[in-house]
Amino acid sequence: MYNNNNSTPSSSSSSEAGDARCSLFNPGEPLRQPRTTPPVSDGNSDSRSPVLSNSGHNSSSAADALVKNSKLSAAAPEFVPGCYALCQGDVYSDESEEYYAEASLAELVQEFVSHLNSSPGSFESEIEYITDTLNSWVTTEEILQELVELIYVQSTSLPNFAYTGARLCNHLSHHIRLTPANGNFRQLLLKRCRTEYERREQSMRGDPETQKKFHSYVLFLGELYLNLEVKSGKGTPGRADVLLGALKDLLNTLFSHPDDPNLICAVKLLKLSGSILDDTWKEKGQSDMSEIIKKIEDILLDAKCSRDVRQMLLKLVELQSSNWGRVLSAAVSSDATPDNDPNYFMNEPTFYTADGTPFTAADPEYSDKYQEILDREDFHDAYEENGNESSDDDDDDEMDPEIEEAFEKFCMESDARRKK
Repeated sequence: MYNNNNSTPSSSSSSEAGDARCSLFNPGEPLRQPRTTPPVSDGNSDSRSPVLSNSGHNSSSAADALVKNSKLSAAAPEFVPGCYALCQGDVYSDESEEYYAEASLAELVQEFVSHLNSSPGSFESEIEYITDTLNSWVTTEEILQELVELIYVQSTSLPNFAYTGARLCNHLSHHIRLTPANGNFRQLLLKRCRTEYERREQSMRGDPETQKKFHSYVLFLGELYLNLEVKSGKGTPGRADVLLGALKDLLNTLFSHPDDPNLICAVKLLKLSGSILDDTWKEKGQSDMSEIIKKIEDILLDAKCSRDVRQMLLKLVELQSSNWGRVLSAAVSSDATPDNDPNYFMNEPTFYTADGTPFTAADPEYSDKYQEILDREDFHDAYEENGNESSDDDDDDEMDPEIEEAFEKFCMESDARRKK
């Protein structure tokens, strides 16, 4: 440490401490003075900093000269280097001292969608707030079109968001207040879906990523058909009939290119909406579902699809033949069996063993005792008949026995129909 008047150490203790620290890096060598010193003013070569200079000038006089000749000011505006451009973003205040950049519509929609996708159970409690916020944003037709595009992209690209996205579209179609001349929210959304629908053949010939996006679009359209309510003159909301014909054409497009990804997408769509499509076509007197099932049967006989996809198609045909797994009327209790009543075992009483263990007709371990109690000679344990699906086959390429039997039965029925 140096004092203000000369370059000698101020005390012996300070000198010893300084020497100890210097010795760690360069022992025995004195500190080197700077080669140059910054000038204080243009006209006085002697007015240099006393700390860096060995001249005999008083340090206070040098500091005074520095302050006197300085052009700096505490009241000067903020200095910005010439290479930087000024950028003033939109800000808003929440009546506090902090300011934040205003979020864009895309960021707002992304935040809402992420929240609904991670917490779909909060849809009912959050949808009013989301709608009010979006209504405050949507003030022009351009912003409404941007909103439709943002929600469409999220609904067709975000995994597992198709159902919630369709619900969101249905709610906004009834509650977005802006209705420009070119169409309201629902009309603009259907126009956007039609654009993708008209490119279906091109998407089928695209790369795997393009086909994957098309499959997401198909499943979203299925969800939209089930959830989008259109007000009619009768007062009872109905479904958008324009989507009914579109879904049929999309299924035909998928079946006309019977590779595994397209067939899987078709099966998912039919499992999702097949019962509703079937009922609607029957009400209109159309046999469209029969035509679709016929296409599936032809694919099972002729197309070279994988074993898993073949099993999916067989299960789908079986599901459709059983009225999509629905029971239209409850069976009479005396005629109920595990085959015609899905609530068969629920209709049966529950008994208890001596140690208090409950058992029902569905428990295979107590089937004999259950027979004794009910005195029913014709009782058969459904689990023993249908519940064991394990297989000891080590060959993954072979069908499960149940699937193979169903496929053979299907082929025999198809041959019989063709001979007729």
